[in-house]
Amino acid sequence: MNFIIQTSELTKTVKGKSIVSGVNLNVGKGEIYGLLGPNGAGKTTIMKMLTGLILPTSGAIMLFGKPFSETSKEGLKRVGSIIEYPIFFEHMTAMENLEIHCEYLGYYDKKAIRQALDLVQLAEIEDKKVKDFSLGMKQRLGIARAAITKPELIVLDEPTNGLDPIGIKNMRDLIRTLNQEYGITFLLSSHILGEIEQVADRIGVIQDGQMIDEVSLSDIRMQRTDYIELLTSNVQKSSFLLEHELRISNIKIVQDQRIRIYDGDITPSQITKLLIAHEIEIEEIQKHTSTLEDYFYHQIQGKG
Repeated sequence: MNFIIQTSELTKTVKGKSIVSGVNLNVGKGEIYGLLGPNGAGKTTIMKMLTGLILPTSGAIMLFGKPFSETSKEGLKRVGSIIEYPIFFEHMTAMENLEIHCEYLGYYDKKAIRQALDLVQLAEIEDKKVKDFSLGMKQRLGIARAAITKPELIVLDEPTNGLDPIGIKNMRDLIRTLNQEYGITFLLSSHILGEIEQVADRIGVIQDGQMIDEVSLSDIRMQRTDYIELLTSNVQKSSFLLEHELRISNIKIVQDQRIRIYDGDITPSQITKLLIAHEIEIEEIQKHTSTLEDYFYHQIQGKG
């Protein structure tokens, strides 16, 4: 795989406290990479180091295949980013904000500005002052600013933070469009697992400043295990019947009164019919499909 970002033992220490410790991160060209972790795990600090906002204490960063440092920031011309929260000149319009941004970069394509506003669905209100924008509109304007020069990489820190469900969907669709139609690579951070699951190709799990795992979503999906969970006060008799009457051998008792049945050929109705016939009370029975959330918490708990 051709990597756009690679870090080796990336570390950041502040006042003797380790914020990020020995992180090896690998973001491939053309992929959407999700950096997952609880609040305070070190995601934003990693992104700040990758975009030159702060310097690492130790370790190395490779950006577009070249070493990245304070004295060598040429690669940043190929990167767009929103770290923490997009800041604008509030008294100016969306168009004026983007014009200033382009002038700062030495980029003078007026057509590109209008295309960017149209892409994020702000073309109709390009003359509206930013102070009158909703949070979702500001987030979209931030994406327009990050994407206006068609960078090869966009780094977004919690892009759906504070958005309502419609705003979250719009942001997700926008990221997909920029990735699929323009080939832009994305590095996203989030603690909202369901959102990352719907958009990312690969994830890195961060806990206490350390990289716990780096894995593709397709690999996680292949590892998924469906199961039926049964809640009953008579666990022992239920387990016996499931094993001897329905020939189920893959059974796990959890939390004293819960049984998990790992057998894809058995249905909840078959289990219910059997137990009722033997006068066993069923308090709850439900089929579960493991998700990215299950994987994430397994990783976090394993680290802890």
